[in-house]
Amino acid sequence: MKSADFWASINTIIDDGFTHDGLQKLDRYAEQFISGELIYQRFSPLEQYGCTKGGETHVIASLLASAKNGTNRAYQGSFPSFKDELECSAQQAQCIEAWSRAVGCWIDNVTDTLTHEMGEHIAQGGEALVFEHGESLIKSIGLDYYLQPLLALDRISLHNAYFPETSLTVLGFGRDENNEFKIIVKQPFIIGDFLSEKEISQFMQKMGFDLKNPRNWTYATPEIYLSDLHDENVIKSEEGHIFVIDCDIRLNTPDLKTDGTRQPSKKVVFVKTVE
Repeated sequence: MKSADFWASINTIIDDGFTHDGLQKLDRYAEQFISGELIYQRFSPLEQYGCTKGGETHVIASLLASAKNGTNRAYQGSFPSFKDELECSAQQAQCIEAWSRAVGCWIDNVTDTLTHEMGEHIAQGGEALVFEHGESLIKSIGLDYYLQPLLALDRISLHNAYFPETSLTVLGFGRDENNEFKIIVKQPFIIGDFLSEKEISQFMQKMGFDLKNPRNWTYATPEIYLSDLHDENVIKSEEGHIFVIDCDIRLNTPDLKTDGTRQPSKKVVFVKTVE
C-alpha cells in the first residue's frame, strides 16, 4: 500500500463514522505499526517504539490525529497561522472523540469521574491533574502547551522513547467541566529526591542536549526540543537512578527557534516481515 492510499483509507474510516469494519481495519493498522510492518516516517525507529509503548489506544489516536493534520507542519518556508492551528486542533479532537466513543474509551466529565474513582488529585500542573493509583499515577493531560492533540500525542511518544523508565500509557480521552479535551494516561509512581538545576543540566548534557534557555529550562538537539525540565520534574532514586517524570518534549521544528532542523514527514511505508 502506498502512503497516499493509507491516509485515504484512514480518512474513509473517519468519514464513514467508524463502522465495525472500519474499526477492525484501524486495529489492523495499529498491529502493523506496533510490529514494525508499518513504518511512519514522522518518527525515528526509537520514537516509533516510544509511540507503541503508549499502547494501541495511543497508536490509533496518533494516526487519526495525523490524518487530520491539515497544517501538515512541513515548514516549507512558512508556518501555519494560529487560526489554522485552532481549526486543525478542533478537527483532530472531534475525530479522536468520535473514535473513542465508538470503542468505549471516552469519559464525558474527566475531572468528576477520576475524582469519584480515585479521590482528590494529589498534584496539579500547568496542563495536568494527577491522581495516585497504587504504584501508578493517573494523569488528565490537557492541550495547554500543545494546542493540537497530535503534538500532545507526540509528546507521549517522545517521552517514552527518551525516558522509558517513566513511560506513559494512554488509557483514553475525554473532556472536563470546561469542555476542554483531555488525554488520560498512566505512569509509574517514582519515589525519590529532586535534583538541583546543575545536576539536571549535567544529566541532559550527557544525553547530548544543549542548554538553550535557562529561564524556562529548555534543552535541545537539532532533532528534539525539551523544556520545563525544572527541579520538580526530575527525580533521583535512593539507588542514584535519575528519572524524568514530566517535561515539554517535541520534535524540534524550526518554528521553535532553538536551531531545530526537524521536518516531520507524513509518509508511511509498509515492509514485509520475515516469517
